[in-house]
Amino acid sequence: MAAKIGLLGQSFVERNRERLLPKSNHSDLEYCNGGNCLVFRALSDRIAQIYRKLYKMGHSDPRKVLFAMKAGLSLAIISLAIYIQDHSPFSKLTRYSVWAILTVVVVFEFSVGATLTKGFNRALGTFSAGGLALGIARLSVLAGSYNELVITINLFIAGFFITYVKQYPAMKPYEYGFRVFLLTFCVVLISGRRTSEFFFTAASRLVFIALGAGISLFVNILICPIWAGEDLHKLVVKNFNGVAKSLEGCVNGYLQCFEYERIPSKILIYQASDDPLYSGYRSAVQSSSQEESLLEFALWEPPHGPYKTFSYPWRSYVELSGALRHCALMVMAMHGCILSEIQAPPEKRQVFREELQKVGIEGTKILRLLGSKVQKMEKLSGRGILFEVHEAAKKLQIKIDQQSFLLVSSKSWEAARHPNELEQTENLIQDHMPPQSEAKDISKDSCIRKWSSVDNVRKMGSWPFLPLDADAMNVMDEENSAVYESASSLSLATFASLLIEFVARLQNLVDEFEELSEKANFRDSSD
Repeated sequence: MAAKIGLLGQSFVERNRERLLPKSNHSDLEYCNGGNCLVFRALSDRIAQIYRKLYKMGHSDPRKVLFAMKAGLSLAIISLAIYIQDHSPFSKLTRYSVWAILTVVVVFEFSVGATLTKGFNRALGTFSAGGLALGIARLSVLAGSYNELVITINLFIAGFFITYVKQYPAMKPYEYGFRVFLLTFCVVLISGRRTSEFFFTAASRLVFIALGAGISLFVNILICPIWAGEDLHKLVVKNFNGVAKSLEGCVNGYLQCFEYERIPSKILIYQASDDPLYSGYRSAVQSSSQEESLLEFALWEPPHGPYKTFSYPWRSYVELSGALRHCALMVMAMHGCILSEIQAPPEKRQVFREELQKVGIEGTKILRLLGSKVQKMEKLSGRGILFEVHEAAKKLQIKIDQQSFLLVSSKSWEAARHPNELEQTENLIQDHMPPQSEAKDISKDSCIRKWSSVDNVRKMGSWPFLPLDADAMNVMDEENSAVYESASSLSLATFASLLIEFVARLQNLVDEFEELSEKANFRDSSD
C-alpha cells in the first residue's frame, strides 16, 4: 500500500513538473529560429557590453561618477526650492520655474572653471537682453497699434546683429552668452506682448536663472570640486613622461634593429594606437586643443590648493607644453625612421651605438627631470642641467665627422679611397659587430629590406615600370639596388641628425620651464 502511494505521488509530481516546464516542441524551435530569440540575445549582449564600458569608465575615473551625482543633487535641490515657492506668496512665479531647471542642466559642467564660465555667459546674456528688451517693450507700448510691427522689426535686427557678431573669432568664448541674449530677448518680447507684462516676465526669468546658477555653483565648488587648472597641470606632466618614454624607446629600438612585421593601420592614418613608442609623443602633439580648453576654464577659477595667487600663470603651462611639443616632433620623426621601408644595416648602427645611446639616455633624463619638477612645482637646482646631454651630442657629432664615409654609398667611397683605407674601414665595421650569439637576434636581413629583385621593387609602387626585355630589367634591378643601398646608409645619418636637433631644442624647453617657475613662484628644491 505504501509503495502504491509512493508511485502515485511520484507520478503526480512528474505530471506537474511536465505541466510547469515549457515544452520544447517543434513550433517553439521554429519560433526561436524565426529571429526573435536571436534579436533578444543580440539586444541583451549589447546592453551588457554598454554596462561593462560604463563600469570601466567609472572605475578608471571616479570623478565622472562624482560629477553625475552632483548634477543629480543640484536638480533635486532646485526642485525642492520650487516646491517651497508653491506654498509662498510668490507662487505666481512658479510658472517660470522651468528656467531654473534649464539653467542647472546647461550651466552645471565637469570642472569649476567651466561652470563659472557658463554661469557668467548666461548671466551676462540674460541681464543685458532683459534690460534691452524692457526698453524695446516700452517703445512698442508707446507705438500703440503698431506695437507688433515694432517688436518684429527689433527681433529681426537683434537676430541679424547677434548672429553676425558671434561669428567673429575673438567672440568665440562668449558664443553661449550671445545665444542666451538672443533667447532672452525674444522670450521677453513675445511672452509679454499680449499681457503687456514685460517687466514681470523679465524679472521672473532673471530670478530663476540666478537661482539655478547659484545652486550649480554652490554644489560644484563646495562638494568635492574638480579644478580645470589641476587637470591642465597633470596633463603637462603626463606629456613630459610620454615624450620621454617615446624617446627612450625610439633610440633603444633603433639600436636593437627593431622592425615592425606589420605597421598598425592606425599608425598609418595617425589614429590612437596601443604602440608605446607611438602613443607617448602623439599624446603630446595632439593635446594643444585640450590644453586651450582647460586654459580657458582655469583662468576663471579662484585660488585653490597649491595655486594660491590671483592671476595664476596658467598660460605659461601651455607655453611650456608648446615647447615640449616642439621637441616631440623630433621624436616623431625618429620613430618615422623606424617605420621607414629603407633601413640602415646593423653593422653601421653598431659603430655609432655608444654615442647614440648616450644622447638618448641624457635626453630622457632631462625630460623626466623637468616633468618631475613641474609635478612637484620645484625650481631647478643648478644652471648646468644641459651640460651632459650637450657633451653627448658633441661626441656624436665628432663621431659622425670622423666616420662620415659610412654614411654614403660604398661604391662611390671605394672609388675615392686607397686599398689600405678600405681595409681600415672594413676592420672598423667588424670591430663594432655584435658577438655571434647576438648576431642571431640582430641580422642584416631583419634590419635592411633588400630590394634585389624586380618583384620586390614593384611592391613599393613608387617607380614607374614599362614593358622591358630581360637585359633592361637586369640593368634596372642593379640601379634600384644601388639606390636603396645608398639610401639605407643615409637613413642612419638622418636618425643621428634628428637626435642632435632634439638636443638643440631642449634649450628652449628649459627656458620656458624657468620662466614658469619664476611666474608661479615654484619653491626651491632645497626647501
